[in-house]
Amino acid sequence: MSYLESTVQSTPTGLRKVLYLNWPLTLLLTAVACVGFLMLYSVAGGSFQPWAEPQMKRFVLGLAVMLAIAMVPIWFWRNMAALAYGGSVLLLIAVEMFGTVGMGAQRWIDIGFMRLQPSELMKITLVMLLAAYYDWLPAERTSRPFWVLVPVAIILFPTFLVLRQPDLGTSILLLAAGGGLMFLAGVHWAYFVAVITAGVGLITAVFKSRGTDWQLLKDYQFRRIDTFLDPSQDPLGAGYHITQSKIALGSGGWGGRGFMQGTQTRLNFLPEKHTDFIFTTLAEEFGFIGGISILTLYALIIVFCVATALATRDRFSSLVTLGIAMTFFLFFAVNMSMVMGLAPVVGVPLPMVSYGGSAMLVLMAAFGIVQSAHIHRPR
Repeated sequence: MSYLESTVQSTPTGLRKVLYLNWPLTLLLTAVACVGFLMLYSVAGGSFQPWAEPQMKRFVLGLAVMLAIAMVPIWFWRNMAALAYGGSVLLLIAVEMFGTVGMGAQRWIDIGFMRLQPSELMKITLVMLLAAYYDWLPAERTSRPFWVLVPVAIILFPTFLVLRQPDLGTSILLLAAGGGLMFLAGVHWAYFVAVITAGVGLITAVFKSRGTDWQLLKDYQFRRIDTFLDPSQDPLGAGYHITQSKIALGSGGWGGRGFMQGTQTRLNFLPEKHTDFIFTTLAEEFGFIGGISILTLYALIIVFCVATALATRDRFSSLVTLGIAMTFFLFFAVNMSMVMGLAPVVGVPLPMVSYGGSAMLVLMAAFGIVQSAHIHRPR
């Protein structure tokens, strides 16, 4: 009997699938989303409009999407990986051709009831395809040059499309998640040393290109780097956002100023308080304890994902679960580093907390795949 046949015969069916859901993971996701609703209610001045109520509806829809995906056997999602990746690439090309422009970037497609951001979808479909690729590839070929170039091309093509929007933050996440999954799949460490060396050279080239005809980054992206290195250079201009963010973080102290009592938020000093900088609102109102609490919830989500990956026997389920956990980690690690001044401001939202439909629905769909791997593992 083959492994696939034994898996099909030993996995639950019907109502038992609901019982086999990873309920602790579901409750943790709900808890994080509720923190988001609370903060969106606060930044709107004690109103469910215009952010908290739409976010609640999206989370309910996201839960339904997660449960629907979880009920489908994991082998189906493995077989759909290439199609999902191809669809995401086509959507990125569509953004290039007739996408909606907002805040100086062309990243969205208007589909009527919401604006879809295909780069969010690419974060997950990229992980799916790489996991399916290494599930198909014999282990002895993993580190051979030709078979390393294939996933590199899979990663770089959508990264190039996203970088053109321009969206530096998502481009970095795609590179980091793709490279991380290659490492987890067993690609030899020497390749990563070579990439890191090339990365140092690229960073050097980026700085040297500034002000030339072949400038590699946009002017506003260079200003973000300058602001990261020294926000005090222009505290009322390019350094305003990060300066106000640090003030809000510091003013929260250990226990915070209290719910809806944050002065930086209430007086509108804090920029993008409902999206990229929502963590600073939380830290100002609930202090160090509030920040550590949300970080603990995030850490527990990753722990349950890793536990699912270790419990599965097939390579695809393990890799796709670890890849999704790693992508989720990069989301909140980059966002928190960004608002604390530890990394340049690159426009990465705080997962499940920041306002945004595409990010919420895509993450819930991703956790649906994790749930599918958990439910359909052999018992």
